[in-house]
Amino acid sequence: MEIAEEMEIEEEKPTPNPSTLNRCGLKNSIQTNFGDDYVFQIVRKDDWTSMAVSLSTNAVKLYSPLTGQYLGECRGHSSTINQISFAGPSAPHVLYSCSSDCTLRAWDSRSFKQVSCINTGPSQEVFSFSFGGPDDNLLAAGCKSQILFWDWRTMKQTACLEESHTEDVTQVHFVPGHPSKLVSASVDGLMCLFDTSGDINDDDHLMSVFNVGSSIGKVGFFGEANQKLWCLTHIETLSVWDWNDARTEANFEDARALASDSWTLDHVDYFVDCHYSTEEDRLWVIGGTNAGTFGYFPVKYGTLNTIGSPEAVFQGGHTGIVRSVLPMSSIPGRISKSHGGIFGWTGGEDGRMCCWSSDNSIETNYSWISSTLVEKSPRTRRKLRHSPY
Repeated sequence: MEIAEEMEIEEEKPTPNPSTLNRCGLKNSIQTNFGDDYVFQIVRKDDWTSMAVSLSTNAVKLYSPLTGQYLGECRGHSSTINQISFAGPSAPHVLYSCSSDCTLRAWDSRSFKQVSCINTGPSQEVFSFSFGGPDDNLLAAGCKSQILFWDWRTMKQTACLEESHTEDVTQVHFVPGHPSKLVSASVDGLMCLFDTSGDINDDDHLMSVFNVGSSIGKVGFFGEANQKLWCLTHIETLSVWDWNDARTEANFEDARALASDSWTLDHVDYFVDCHYSTEEDRLWVIGGTNAGTFGYFPVKYGTLNTIGSPEAVFQGGHTGIVRSVLPMSSIPGRISKSHGGIFGWTGGEDGRMCCWSSDNSIETNYSWISSTLVEKSPRTRRKLRHSPY
């Protein structure tokens, strides 16, 4: 049974220069189950008609992003789900998932039934995947020190890269706009750039190697023509790279301290993700606390490398570590009217999904902070988990 709970908003204490701030509040929250499950990842369909949520129960549940209505669930994985993603416009109803049960599966998000499955073999956990190639049918999967490739049309394995990484490949991403270029990242602290055109092999297709120096958790693309890479490690460092020139743009080894120093109200315990606005060409790193508060911290790099004070703070929805942020607007603080004033959704280790919205209909500034919120039902609170991984 799915429960959606309305949240009561308590007026916030006065803050300096209130006219420069938009306020946001928690529209509602969803209890994902009655056990100790928590949310790994939230992804959305291209047309925003549904969003998929991976849980620690090895299931994927689907909801309406506009109403929070529960739509159904996909069950079949027998171990941790490491990544989920909707297919593109050519197959809008297909949802993909990969798991430590050594499978990568495709689901029909309308019927919630499995439509295909690739088994990678004994002990070959799948930590990440990405589709690319000229017609988007080349599937790359990050496994234990290997990157495996399949032709999705034939379900035949076409290549295996096993010399570039020595430990788990946590991320594989085809570069947006460059369908033959693939970036991989690993626990071994390396990012690798491959050209996947032709017969793929380690010797001829490895273009560049980036030594991050620490176990890599997440990477993403940003900037004009997606030529930049951001990289978050498992020890909470942040770095920025130009993948085309194989050049480091910035290295924030003390990223958590910089973010905490700029945040006078709290201390950053971990980073959730990064967010990029194409409209403003700006990058934010999303940092959170073990108590469930999180914020958007602007990242400046180049001549001056800094992490500024948070331009958006979300408080009162979560009581544990936040694992996933799905914004429905491209700039923190700019609320999309087409989405009913909803900023977006978050999920965490407290077993909750939270929907955030603005309680100010006049968009006067991109910087905004959350109101203090009080839950109606305290029984939904859970014991904190202290590691985001």
